[in-house]
Amino acid sequence: MTAQTLVLASANRDKAAEISAILAAVPGLTLVPRPEDVPDVDETGTTLVENARLKARALCAATGLAAVADDTGLEVDALDGAPGVYSARFAGEGATYADNVAKLLAELERVGAAGPPARRARFATVALVAYPDGTEVWVEGAVVGTITPEARGTAGFGYDPLFAPDGFDGRTFAEMTPEEKHAVSHRGRAFRALAERLGGGPG
Repeated sequence: MTAQTLVLASANRDKAAEISAILAAVPGLTLVPRPEDVPDVDETGTTLVENARLKARALCAATGLAAVADDTGLEVDALDGAPGVYSARFAGEGATYADNVAKLLAELERVGAAGPPARRARFATVALVAYPDGTEVWVEGAVVGTITPEARGTAGFGYDPLFAPDGFDGRTFAEMTPEEKHAVSHRGRAFRALAERLGGGPG
């Protein structure tokens, strides 16, 4: 494939580390860290695709390089798909991972979602590359599972301590090794699909 350079749009170090680990397998691909002087992008989109596009386009404009961005949402059935695009700020602007986890558990208790069948959820990630010529490539990865009654595990980040994916012995993402999580996670699936698309060059 033709050599490509992409600037990482994510300002979240945890996400950037996961993305870098997955895309490292793409031959000829060089990832450039997000410049520290680029301001945060307001995520005003109503879908994951729109938010990923906003972030990628902003970094593309700021650097003149192709940029890769993602947006992730946790969609909980009992909460009518919430928190969705508001997952990172479910407990308010500036919310910590722990704040969002506590808010999610409180909301499920509020609606009486007590047993596993009532706590079904879907994690989805859109990964998008924006090129300086205005073209783009995007893919989605998703995984379904259950929200556990309490946080379990110390690895990962975000809602990982609460999400137990189907078909993986009941452990949460936070109880898995990074390699195990990448193999089954929404972000792993999205960026592996993106890596396949990038193998043929942009477009």
